[in-house]
Amino acid sequence: MKKFVLEFVRRGLIALGLGPIVLAIVYLILKQFAAIDILTVNQVCAGIFSLSALAFIAGGMNAIYQIERLPLMVAILIHGSVLYISYLGTYLLNDWMVFGVLPIGVFSVIFVVGYIVIWAIIYSIIKRNTAKLNKILKQNRQAGI
Repeated sequence: MKKFVLEFVRRGLIALGLGPIVLAIVYLILKQFAAIDILTVNQVCAGIFSLSALAFIAGGMNAIYQIERLPLMVAILIHGSVLYISYLGTYLLNDWMVFGVLPIGVFSVIFVVGYIVIWAIIYSIIKRNTAKLNKILKQNRQAGI
C-alpha cells in the first residue's frame, strides 16, 4: 500500500502543473462559446485550485494499474469511478454545468463513451504492439537466436 501511495503522489505531482494550463484552455473555450467575458477572483481561484486537484487525482490514479494483485477490470472500474466523481465534482464546483438530472445524465453518457473509446484505443495499440513483439520473438526463435 505504501508503494501505491508513493507512486500516486509522484504521478499526481507530475500532473499537478497541467491543471492551470487546462483551466486556461477551458476559460478560453467558455469565453468563445458561452459569452463569458469577466471572471471574479473567486472564480479564478476556485478554478485554479480545483483543476490542480483534478490533475493531481487524474495523474495519481494511473498508479492503480501498478497493483499487480488487482484484476485489470477492477482497476479500470476504480479508475473510471474516481475520475468520473472528480470530473463531475469539478464541473459542478466551478459552475461549468448546472446541477440537474439532464445535465448530469448527458455528462455521464459523454464520460462513459469517452472512457470506453480511450480504452478501446489503448487496447488496440497494446494488442498491435504485442503482436509485433510476438512476431519478432518467433522469428528470432526460428533463426536460432
